Amino acid sequence: MASTVWKGYISFGLISVPIRLFVAAREHHISFNQVHQVCGTRIRQQIYCPHCERVVERSEIVKGYPIDKENFVLVSNEELKALEAQSSETMEIVQFVKLPEVDPLYYQTSYFSVAEDPGRRAYSLIHKGMQQLNLAAIAKITLHQREQIVLIRPFEKGLVLHTLYYPEEIRAVAEYDNQPEVAVQKAEVELAEQFMKQLTADFHPENFKDEYEGRVEQLIESKQGQAETPSKQPKRKLAPVIDLMEALRKSMAQAPEEKKPPQRATAQKKRKAG
Repeated sequence: MASTVWKGYISFGLISVPIRLFVAAREHHISFNQVHQVCGTRIRQQIYCPHCERVVERSEIVKGYPIDKENFVLVSNEELKALEAQSSETMEIVQFVKLPEVDPLYYQTSYFSVAEDPGRRAYSLIHKGMQQLNLAAIAKITLHQREQIVLIRPFEKGLVLHTLYYPEEIRAVAEYDNQPEVAVQKAEVELAEQFMKQLTADFHPENFKDEYEGRVEQLIESKQGQAETPSKQPKRKLAPVIDLMEALRKSMAQAPEEKKPPQRATAQKKRKAG
């Protein structure tokens, strides 16, 4: 059963909807432990205090804000808890927006929301209204001792939330911002568009697999005598394109023929529980 990460209310005017939040997606990859090569034993990482010259227990650790390299202001969890905003228990909708107006660059973490029994009717009202108007809602919520701005949008049977980065958290990268604008010929643009259309298809996320992880799994199985050793993957040698038109023509000639996509399974069926 999935773990609740937040429990509180969505506030919409005078309407309050009790909900719970669940993490919608988690990164999945093969993980390795650090092992002592000599004896094959998993190593332990200990927390060491250089001043006391001893290993310390986690119960002895508190939060400290650095004033300089050697001095800290100590803050307790209780002191931080007392400062939490109302959004720690109530998520108030402050405005609605057209979904395309929020650039995906601001998206951070996704959550499913589930209404408690007393709030199902109001939850359904908000869901259907936003769905018909193609709107998303902006609200504030306190998660993990931090007040965050969130975007709420309809998705399948309910509402999903995406925590958003604040504008000051979006990095300014000089190398990106100062890129020179290079002129290209109209014929080059038209041929590029033609190639893009040739590769355009409906998005079916179930068609995409982590092929590297599959090869790592095969490597592990081969070391247990359960599979053949995976072959090394050849590295493509790429170089800057000199003749864009010729490169595009060759790309179009090499593009695979259009295939009928497999029957799409709904995200609801494909999604793993908890």
